Amino acid sequence: MTLLGGAGKFSRLLPAVNCLRQNVMRRSLALLLPFLAIGCGGGGGGTERRTLVDSRDNYDPRSLDPALSTDVPTGRAVAYLFDGLTRFTPDARVIPALATSWETSPDGLTYTFHLRRGVTFTDGTPFVARQVLASWQRVLDPKVRGGRGWPLYPVLGAKEYADGKSTTLQGLSAPNDSTVVVVLKEPFAIFPKLLAMPVASVAPERVPEGFGEHPIGTGPWKLVEWKHDDYLLFAPNERYWGGRPRADSLKARIIAEPSTAVAEFQSGNVDVLQIPQGEIADWQEDTERRKLLASTPSLELVYVAINTTRGPLADVRVRQALNYAVDRRRIVRNLIAGRGELAAGVIPSSLPGSDKARVGFAFDTTRARQLLREAGYPNGIDLELWTSTNPIYVRIAETLQAYLKLSGVRVKVVQRESAAAREAARKGRADLFIKDWYADYPDAENFLYPLLHSANKGVGGNVSFYANAQFDSLVTLARREPDEAKRIALYTQADQIAFRDAPMIFLWFYSELYAVQPWLRGFQPPVIFNGQPWTTVTTTAATNGKLASRQEQP
Repeated sequence: MTLLGGAGKFSRLLPAVNCLRQNVMRRSLALLLPFLAIGCGGGGGGTERRTLVDSRDNYDPRSLDPALSTDVPTGRAVAYLFDGLTRFTPDARVIPALATSWETSPDGLTYTFHLRRGVTFTDGTPFVARQVLASWQRVLDPKVRGGRGWPLYPVLGAKEYADGKSTTLQGLSAPNDSTVVVVLKEPFAIFPKLLAMPVASVAPERVPEGFGEHPIGTGPWKLVEWKHDDYLLFAPNERYWGGRPRADSLKARIIAEPSTAVAEFQSGNVDVLQIPQGEIADWQEDTERRKLLASTPSLELVYVAINTTRGPLADVRVRQALNYAVDRRRIVRNLIAGRGELAAGVIPSSLPGSDKARVGFAFDTTRARQLLREAGYPNGIDLELWTSTNPIYVRIAETLQAYLKLSGVRVKVVQRESAAAREAARKGRADLFIKDWYADYPDAENFLYPLLHSANKGVGGNVSFYANAQFDSLVTLARREPDEAKRIALYTQADQIAFRDAPMIFLWFYSELYAVQPWLRGFQPPVIFNGQPWTTVTTTAATNGKLASRQEQP
């Protein structure tokens, strides 16, 4: 999914530009030092504080109904309250959840899921197979208008049902209470990964009025209170099949302003902080604060889509020249404080299929000018670079403009509101378009197919309008290949072709940086947004005024 210009993660990436914010940092640092001392002393002699407080969301969930899960805060909360047939671990592996196991037919079309027995919803209702069918049917129901039913589109008849062209879901059946059979319209080897997405979570067969505010699930937590635009408070699901969460409550704070989140962390009021972009250098350079940092690779690619159908950009030499013309390493260091891994393809190094030995385009203006001459443009070319009005993207665009000029590429930066910029790119009106892509599920296919397969030109996500028959064939084969090793090899081959053809300026994969309080135990920063259920996380700290008050008022 693209986050460009939205209220998602990049709203936290704006640099610190005013004295007030810097003063908050200075004043709050003194408050941090006692807690650092606690962390150095280990857990000995401490008392366990049983409330966990997260601060990673900066806007309210849309709903707590899985069928309406279209954004990260909603998806994160849904993962606390509900289960799917599968789920993601913090390191982005897919493992069984409500399904204990599954088999695939030799032709790759039929999945038979064996369901976990003895599971109940938080209202005491037993979990059975027909609830899976009802939940998925509801997600696809055009009357619900959830907007994210596409993870179930591989199911035979699902797209037709969602479009209102059919009244039945041909590919779903439940031969008994503990078995679900799914027939796909074509083989799709990574289908179980899609079932770990929040929208595929299982809800009761009959959803009561106000379900989005008062959810009933089988997940590890249950909702206690939702104070909109402030916090969500969860209590353990005592009946949870995976075992009761170790903490007594989990509070998800909604903190819109990054500087406020920083101050709350440094005051000991939250346990986990996603470091705002403008604060990264300060945290990394401070010896004590650096001890609290934890990093994880993000499944987010930042790149410049090159419209391969427009004028000189149809020539691969020109596209390669654009890549050589940009000093990506310096951009990453100066604009995002080094929190990015230079891209040498579209597959993140954290996912199988990435060729870690591949070397990306080096900054080389001489080579860039040579390629332009070979392509017939000794005097350079003129291009338009479209971007949203998001300040971080404007800064990136202006920096790219300056670099490209050094190689004879004259760039006009065109700023538009996010929707207008996306529309221009999708309709092929933009020469270049700054874009980010955050994977919906942790698999190389979710980069290769939506961003570069010719079936997705324009609206589908391929705003480079890239088309290469060999690339398409490899990706299509990979999507069908049941053997994981063979599938990964196909991914790597396809990525190599795309890298050679340069349908984009490959910029970087973002790395997430967190601060984790020294009293937190068992928290692993997740690679995918819904990969950390907090079930094994606890807090242990010496009792003092601040922490005691948090015990009394969780």
